[in-house]
Amino acid sequence: MRILTRAGFLAGLVVVGLVSPCLTGAVPARAAEPATVFAAASLKNALDEIAAAYGKTGKPAPKISYAASNTLAKQIEQGAPADLFFSADLDWMDYLAKKDLIRPDTRVNLLANSIVLIAPKESRAEVRMGPGLDLAGALGSGRLAMGNVEAVPAGKYGKAALEKLGAWAGVKDRVAQAESVRAALLLVSRGEAPLGIVYATDAAADANVRVVATFPADSHPPIVYPVAITKDSVNPDAAALLADLRGPAARAAFEKQGFTVLDRPAAARP
Repeated sequence: MRILTRAGFLAGLVVVGLVSPCLTGAVPARAAEPATVFAAASLKNALDEIAAAYGKTGKPAPKISYAASNTLAKQIEQGAPADLFFSADLDWMDYLAKKDLIRPDTRVNLLANSIVLIAPKESRAEVRMGPGLDLAGALGSGRLAMGNVEAVPAGKYGKAALEKLGAWAGVKDRVAQAESVRAALLLVSRGEAPLGIVYATDAAADANVRVVATFPADSHPPIVYPVAITKDSVNPDAAALLADLRGPAARAAFEKQGFTVLDRPAAARP
């Protein structure tokens, strides 16, 4: 009596073309997983456009989570699965770097921005921007919308500018602090605040607000947006996506939204 071994059985199936991938151990090729990007809220318009274009190249369009940079950095610290972190300031990227949560060799200072004072579109508010800036009168009985001044980058920049121009003492008790710069923008856009401080790119993205004045560049620290791959990323598409963010198509998308493209390696900070 002939005994058919498992090897012989499988060989027979190969002959008649009936071998299942499960029997042979073969695993069908998996589609590439999209990279996950944690990005500052002010980047939404530009990154949405860049992500859509990236997906049309045959690569998986990235998944993007938008929030204030401080919120995203804390989430990464707590183990949230992100492949790239795109911050609206250097401080929160430094925060993760000091905790060894990014790959320093991938870190790039990619963009620059400016901050502006905005009002609802129909507002007639006017202020003279410069030393001795008086916002209290322009606010009337309303409040000044800003990102959280201790954590949200746009709020920190705004507070620094108001202090430099001598206006902080007059408005510090009348600030409506929001969880992100886009939340501050929305307060003004809806007419819930008569004035707000946001990035110039945010103001350009909302037709319901107008720019009252632009803060002098020397009234606050330089507004720099660094990007880096996270330490725990295992997605092979992360490096390709970072390269795309530094490419000509992404540059055009960023500049269309009003960003200045720097694209320079990050210098070491103490």
